[in-house]
Amino acid sequence: MKPFAKYQLGAMMFLQFFIWGGWFVTLGTFLANNLGADGGQIGIAFSTQSWGAIIAPFVIGLIADRYFNAERILAILHLLGALLMFLMYRAADFSAFYPAVLAYMVLYMPTLALANSISFRHLADPAREFSGIRVWGTLGWICAGLLISYVFAWDSRQGIDAGQLANTFPMCAAASLLLGLFSLFLPATPPATEKSGGSTLGEILGLKSIGLFRDRNFRVFFVFSILVCIPLAFYYQNTSLFLTEAGMENSTAKMALGQASEVLFMLCVPLFLLRFGIKVTLLAAMLAWAVRYFLFAYGNAGEFSYLLILGIALHGICYDFFFVSGQIYTDSKAEASYRSAAQGLVTLATYGLGMLIGFWIAGWVTDLYALDGGHAWRNIWLLPAAFSLVVFTLFAALFRSEAVATGGLAYSR
Repeated sequence: MKPFAKYQLGAMMFLQFFIWGGWFVTLGTFLANNLGADGGQIGIAFSTQSWGAIIAPFVIGLIADRYFNAERILAILHLLGALLMFLMYRAADFSAFYPAVLAYMVLYMPTLALANSISFRHLADPAREFSGIRVWGTLGWICAGLLISYVFAWDSRQGIDAGQLANTFPMCAAASLLLGLFSLFLPATPPATEKSGGSTLGEILGLKSIGLFRDRNFRVFFVFSILVCIPLAFYYQNTSLFLTEAGMENSTAKMALGQASEVLFMLCVPLFLLRFGIKVTLLAAMLAWAVRYFLFAYGNAGEFSYLLILGIALHGICYDFFFVSGQIYTDSKAEASYRSAAQGLVTLATYGLGMLIGFWIAGWVTDLYALDGGHAWRNIWLLPAAFSLVVFTLFAALFRSEAVATGGLAYSR
């Protein structure tokens, strides 16, 4: 592989996550302040991510893996995404905004898998090199937050009052247009499966991976993958609006600390697994969710602002220790012939079903504790905190410690 190709892949990842981080983080605040949306409507808007995650495997399995070069599909999806992003910017009310954001997420979510697929196909040693490519995506997300807060100040009190958060959409539309055009010059990535001998519908749907449910521990893990994503949805949907109402300046940039912690804790996952095993690692993530929401419940933008910052910084443990460890665990349980399908099954459970339920519940709870000019945030955050503790306790009782071997390493009890 030519060294220049690595720079191309890094730039692709940077733009891929710059786009997502540039509008999704502030979506709750934008909808509440610019379009007057209530909690239920905000939850419906965020749940478009879940519908996109549910549909994405079919886009990849039925089209990308069989008919067209991955980089060309990536280009088309991002070019269409730029148009939809502009329509989101022009929406005058929620009824006009929702169809555009739903269509956008149905197109965007498959691009995550496409970007990974393109990278894996062109790296000589993906296990060693992919993290160096993927980290540029995290940097892109962080950069978007820094621009919004420190360069444009769209999330400042004055910016929010002036409706300037809407400017995130043309910014991301421009980045989507750029990535769409740039994708045409990425290394050619033809279909891995020829049309004439393609995968069966059962393979596309991941039916072979259903055999994993014969394993009791995997059944427990699968159910709790859904449950843990219910409180996760509260974070994605409410944190920006919460920090804004609390009076925290530059909240978008401060939320990018969560992505910075992802980079750090991503490196800690293998070490933690080796030292403590898969069960303790997963439990640490679940407990971190409860701690984070208790910190949010009792923090404020004044003397206890450090509690909010600490809660945001816990994102690395919350996310990496469950999702990355869960991917490793799933890989170790599945046979080589259906490992990709098994990962897709867990993705459907988490980003699909789990977060879909979570966004609906978060929207209902947010409306339940709505006040004149704000929300009773302590009550809102204590609910997912308590739920996370229940999930933690039940998982500790039901999941049995076991050795996990993958990638040449043995993750013991």
